[in-house]
Amino acid sequence: MASKGTESKTNDNDLDKQIEQLQKCNYINEGQVKNLCQNAMEILMEESNVQRVDPPVIICGDIHGQFYDLMELFKVGGQIP
Repeated sequence: MASKGTESKTNDNDLDKQIEQLQKCNYINEGQVKNLCQNAMEILMEESNVQRVDPPVIICGDIHGQFYDLMELFKVGGQIP
């Protein structure tokens, strides 16, 4: 069994290899995608400007102050709680 430090280095190396594959526009397998998402989630959860939001959630982009676009979003997504 690998020590925690060794395991972390192995995971870092795997992560670097996966990123390298993606930068070359090569596919990675589903398990690797899940691992990348898990790593990203752990990193983002440590950021002070990221807040946990429980589902269900509707996400929309910046509407740049367009009132009618905001009203359409409420029609589609429902009123805010």
